[in-house]
Amino acid sequence: MRAGGMGKLTTGLVVIVILAAIGGAAFLALWNPPPPTTQVHKVLPDARFPR
Repeated sequence: MRAGGMGKLTTGLVVIVILAAIGGAAFLALWNPPPPTTQVHKVLPDARFPR
């Protein structure tokens, strides 16, 4: 093994982590999540609005 060099396993793990981070960032940048579809009905009291 080389002196001061990373092993093949460590280099492979670093490459996998970097590729996973890039893939996750690309997924979040390109993903278009659906908006919430539940309707909200809320009654606002008249005292809340000035006349």
